Amino acid sequence: MSAIIFEPTPRRIRVEFNKVVIADSTRAMIEIETPIPVYYFPLSDIRQDLLAASDHTSFDQRRGSARFWSIEVGDRRAENAVWNYPQPPPGAPPLAPYAGFKWDLVDHWYEEDEEIFRHPRNPYKRVDAIRSSRRVEVIIGGARVADTRSAVFLFETGLPTRYYIPRADVRPDILGPSDCRSQCPYKGVAAYHSVAIDGAQYGDLVWYYPDPIDECRKIAGRLAFFNEKVDAILVDGEVVPRPVTAWS
Repeated sequence: MSAIIFEPTPRRIRVEFNKVVIADSTRAMIEIETPIPVYYFPLSDIRQDLLAASDHTSFDQRRGSARFWSIEVGDRRAENAVWNYPQPPPGAPPLAPYAGFKWDLVDHWYEEDEEIFRHPRNPYKRVDAIRSSRRVEVIIGGARVADTRSAVFLFETGLPTRYYIPRADVRPDILGPSDCRSQCPYKGVAAYHSVAIDGAQYGDLVWYYPDPIDECRKIAGRLAFFNEKVDAILVDGEVVPRPVTAWS
């Protein structure tokens, strides 16, 4: 069983619900046990007047019993959105003075003055977007649908390399609309395309970031294909091994 990292973050962290900041701290802690970190706020940095005690409880073997509060702001309520471990067991992180928020039950999260998405950024993870002149080809349904020497390779800890291709180097006739959207704490909000080729339909096979966060500005507007779902991606003529991921 891996150790739980529980350490201070130097970033100012804020949580907003119904247009009201309900937590604002420069003394927050970040807990890292799984790939998805969690922010904990000192109880004194949370608007206690906006919390309503709940009868709901839960138990975690490594952290103990949790108590919960709901958030009430104006005409909106988020049930059991805040939790605290008042008596963590021996060997657990010192959680008693802190509380966490369920990410999707509040409206907005900010690190300093920038909004973050989906979950906190892991300080032990890297995301590097690097331009490359290596030839990248994408094969779907036996046809070459993308061919470029101007890709941006995105190297993200724990994930397969993604190849962001200029739109001009992708066959435009294969791209269809999609209502799908997703969020990434390291890149921003992604939009998608379906793909149609020779009568075959592939839903949400391609994604792009219309307005990525500044750290990944190089990938703005470029198209990436799911390595896991296309026939093949070739780099300099060699087939990239098909990864096995949550998107396989």
